[in-house]
Amino acid sequence: MLASPLSAALPRFLLLYGVLYAAFGVASPFLPAFLQSKGLTTEEIGVVLAAATGIRLITGPCAGRLADRLAAPRAVLAACTALSAAAVVLFLPARGAEALLAVGLLHAAALAPTTTIADALALGAAARAPAAPRNGFEYGWVRGAGSAAFIAGSIAAAQAIDGFGMAVIICLQAALLAAAAGCVVLVPDQVSQPRSGQARSDARAPGIVALIALPEFRRLVLIAALVLGSHAMHDAFAVIRWSAAGIGPATASLLWSESVAAEVVVFLLIGPWLIRCLGPAGAMILAAAAGVVRWSVMAVTADIVALALVQPLHGLTFALLHLACMRVLAQVVPAGLAATAQSLYGTGIGATTAILTLVSGELYGRFGPAGFWAMAALCILALPLPLTLRQARAVDRPGGRAQ
Repeated sequence: MLASPLSAALPRFLLLYGVLYAAFGVASPFLPAFLQSKGLTTEEIGVVLAAATGIRLITGPCAGRLADRLAAPRAVLAACTALSAAAVVLFLPARGAEALLAVGLLHAAALAPTTTIADALALGAAARAPAAPRNGFEYGWVRGAGSAAFIAGSIAAAQAIDGFGMAVIICLQAALLAAAAGCVVLVPDQVSQPRSGQARSDARAPGIVALIALPEFRRLVLIAALVLGSHAMHDAFAVIRWSAAGIGPATASLLWSESVAAEVVVFLLIGPWLIRCLGPAGAMILAAAAGVVRWSVMAVTADIVALALVQPLHGLTFALLHLACMRVLAQVVPAGLAATAQSLYGTGIGATTAILTLVSGELYGRFGPAGFWAMAALCILALPLPLTLRQARAVDRPGGRAQ
């Protein structure tokens, strides 16, 4: 019996996500150190990284909209991945802050759309046809494979740096991104379809306007911005908090690895089951509640046992929320706007996280660990919002069960 096109797509997406996220893993954690090895000061490194973040917020939505307008998300993804492979090589001959800034901007601009367009393609292939429910696959499987590949890439790069020096991360990422560009052509060029009726009414409006006009899309971005944005203080100050409490680097690394391992487990195993049991709205509420618990503990204690118990909640506060948001996006986004929606969704979260990172610096500087109460408050604000998604789905499907 021949495999269906959708089921046959799973190993291809596993390969794409594995290579793509390994490319992120070999370079992302070590890029600041590489820039320092090129002679940049800490202030100059900050400028390069901040500028790269800013350009991503612009090029991500632009590339996503281009992919939808051309109806060619796979071609745009392949082009961006190949361009980013070429751009990263330019880090090697670049000298001086200005040249490294220019290369950093080009690299970030090309790399920004890769994850969001890949997600649009994966969601399209993962969608299960009502008449053939076994033909699809869980999006979380491929996203979890990506997270695991990121970890493996980081470990491999650390070993390679010891043997070949810091510049090896550039060579590794260039090779992996080039391989990822080749993997893109293997996956189906199919994006997710909206529920019937909505596509015809919404798709007539210009792309971004059509998305912003969708109440469910606006609520979804707000929920994700609150819960995912609440990670800003943890990402910036968790290790500083732990170090001040006497927790050494080795233990801090184990705590951080614990959270990433939980992310992989939720993506691959627990998350799809929770969404089937609770629905996307219920999963979002659980993620927000986990955030309240996680940041409240961080605010009051740095006890190693308490931290070891709450770090796995990252699997809920990040991975489960991401899976639920992807499920809703696949349901509500009009036809022809899947890549635009993914890019705009990512930009909203990225911009919020950047702002909250700046705010976190002020809060932590003034209040210390008690600043984590503000992150818990963001999750409290998010708690009731998924109920509006559930109500909206019930209204959209008269007599149907809320999703």
